Amino acid sequence: MMRGFLPLLPLVGLAAEPVSEIKTGQRLPKLSGEFLTGQATVLPQAAAGRVALLILGFTYKSRFSVEPWAQRFRAQFRSDPRVTFYEVPLIGGWGRSAKWWIDGGMRRGTPKEDYEHVITVYKDTNSWKQLVGFGDPDAAYLILLDRTSEVAWLYREAFDESAFQTLCTKVSELVSAQ
Repeated sequence: MMRGFLPLLPLVGLAAEPVSEIKTGQRLPKLSGEFLTGQATVLPQAAAGRVALLILGFTYKSRFSVEPWAQRFRAQFRSDPRVTFYEVPLIGGWGRSAKWWIDGGMRRGTPKEDYEHVITVYKDTNSWKQLVGFGDPDAAYLILLDRTSEVAWLYREAFDESAFQTLCTKVSELVSAQ
């Protein structure tokens, strides 16, 4: 019985190495997905030259943490062309097989002017869980990028007014920096 498993043992060492948690000062790794318009996009390139807030969610229920962050950030910074934001639902497992249905539901619940502020990602979700220090499946995971796509601030939780004020201060500092 064991003999059938022996040829597989050398493959164990070939498994991908764990991804380390992202830290401030590091450049954002490539994150590929699609806008709700259906156009393919890649972060950090989509945010090039702007301060950008990425608000990641990993479960359906995480939208209750993600949406308040996006609404407040949009209201605060939408008129500033030097600043942008992206809601990034990362959908793994069986969700990939329902992509058409999930994306359609998101389009129905999102104003058309925000279609290019939502990026759906259906691959590498486990790597991104490791990168953001995934713990609470229903939390929002925030990554603030400076103009050079380096991570300037990180946060993971539901909306918090004090954390939002810290975020606004950090965005203002980054926008002012030349």
